Amino acid sequence: MQANCLVYRAGTVPYAVAWQWQQKLGELIAEGVIPAVLLLLEHPHTYTIGRRGSAAHIRWTQDELDRRRVTVHWVDRGGDVTYHGPGQVVGYPLLPLQKLGFVSTVQGDVPMVDTIAFVNELEQVLIRTLMRFGASACSREGFRGVWIAPPQGADSAQIQDWRKIASIGIKLTARGVTQHGFALNISPQMEYWEGIIPCGLADCHMTSLAEILDPLPPLEALLDTLLVEFRRAFGLSIVEVNQLPFDTSTESHYTIP
Repeated sequence: MQANCLVYRAGTVPYAVAWQWQQKLGELIAEGVIPAVLLLLEHPHTYTIGRRGSAAHIRWTQDELDRRRVTVHWVDRGGDVTYHGPGQVVGYPLLPLQKLGFVSTVQGDVPMVDTIAFVNELEQVLIRTLMRFGASACSREGFRGVWIAPPQGADSAQIQDWRKIASIGIKLTARGVTQHGFALNISPQMEYWEGIIPCGLADCHMTSLAEILDPLPPLEALLDTLLVEFRRAFGLSIVEVNQLPFDTSTESHYTIP
């Protein structure tokens, strides 16, 4: 029997609020109160800087950030700096990896949670979703995230010939539940990428589904397809819910410590 995964399509949620949701949900999952959860949402204009990131990778001044209403958050996921904003699908899979079989062994046959296998599978979920709509999505050796392959005949060793369409960065909590996740560019305002050095890669060029597909598929069709691929990849039974299992009415003023 497949384990359940609660899916919540949350609409637009401030970054700090979604972060507190992840913390609360992660505790409930670790305690076995609820099954795995996938949050699907979008954020207002936001830059986040991961554990390997640097403030120097934000190009815009504070005045420019304020003018464009961009908030900046230091976060505990892997990776460097990235952008979240309207027109982007952000997915936060909160999964108990060991229970789902993401385990490898090290010397002495000690079981270890295999986060690399999880991230690889998450990349493939996005790749298969995009390919079903005709996008030439793929992974790229040595680089995280999902990429659009260069034109035939281009030098594949040159990063400027590639376009990145989705970013991925996760954290595994001390209790074995994943946090953070992926950001897939559907039709965001691409100018906001000019304010950062994406992923800390000076030659990284970002793209969106709107730039490579015409007409752009309906958002709901994309999300439905993504859920099909997510279910297949992780062996979960999708259960869509209309509200989270706790009161969210007081969360709007939460700030990240």
